[in-house]
Amino acid sequence: MTYELEMQVEELRAELGHCDPAERHQIAAELEQARAALKAAIAVQEAATDAEPPQ
Repeated sequence: MTYELEMQVEELRAELGHCDPAERHQIAAELEQARAALKAAIAVQEAATDAEPPQ
């Protein structure tokens, strides 16, 4: 899941650098949402890794 989010972030970053000024705000908002989703997915993965094994 994180790979797809990482790719989405990179695509949006690239698009943001070459977009029409009228679209810039929308793309920036989508980029922030994708970054937040990526951060949340990484936190979930880290929590699962840090969890103690079942006994």
